[in-house]
Amino acid sequence: MASISHRAEPARLERKRRCICVSDETITSLEMTSPNQLVVGRPPSRPLVMEELDPRAAPLLRSTYVRAFEHLASGGRIDWSAEQWHDELSRPGVTAWVGRVDEEVAGLLELDVEPDGEVGIVVFGLVAEFVGRGFGGAFLTLATELAWGMRSPHHLPTRRVWVETSSRDHPHARPNYERRGFRVFQTRRGHAETPGTKT
Repeated sequence: MASISHRAEPARLERKRRCICVSDETITSLEMTSPNQLVVGRPPSRPLVMEELDPRAAPLLRSTYVRAFEHLASGGRIDWSAEQWHDELSRPGVTAWVGRVDEEVAGLLELDVEPDGEVGIVVFGLVAEFVGRGFGGAFLTLATELAWGMRSPHHLPTRRVWVETSSRDHPHARPNYERRGFRVFQTRRGHAETPGTKT
C-alpha cells in the first residue's frame, strides 16, 4: 500500500514534468489526536526494523519511492532527482525512514514536524514486493509511534498526527489508516496531475 500527502510541495522543489494528465480524485484527510487512539497492528511474519535516513541517503529514498509508487497514479515525486530528495530531507522538521525486513528495504516513511506540534505523515508506502504480505499494519503502527514521539523545532511534544490519502492511492491505504485509529476529518474533490507522454 502507498499514500502521499496531497499538500502543495515547496516551490523550490518544483520540477519540469514531461507532460501533465489531469484527472479527478477524492482526497481524504485523517487525524489522530491522542497516542491512546492508536490501534496496534498485528505483528508481521518477520521482524520489521525502521532505519532513519539523513540527506546523504537521498538516492536510496528516491529509488524506494519509485518502487512504492510507480505502479500507482498518485506518486507526485516519481520524477524527483536525488538532489531534490536531498533538499527535501534538509528542510527543518522533515525526517525520513525506510523499513527493512531481513535487511531488505520494504517501505518508506516521511514525517513533517510542524512548529505547533502537529506531525504529518506525508509519504508512506510499501514497495510492491511487500504489499499483501501482512506488513502494512505493522509498518503504519511503527510510523505512527514515531510521529507521536517527535518534538517540534520549538521542542513541543506532538499534539496531533495527520495523513492524507487519495482515491488514486492503493485501495488498502485508507482502510489501514482507519483500522489503526485515524479518523476522517475532511474529504474534498481535487484534480491530480501525473506525468504522461507528450502529444
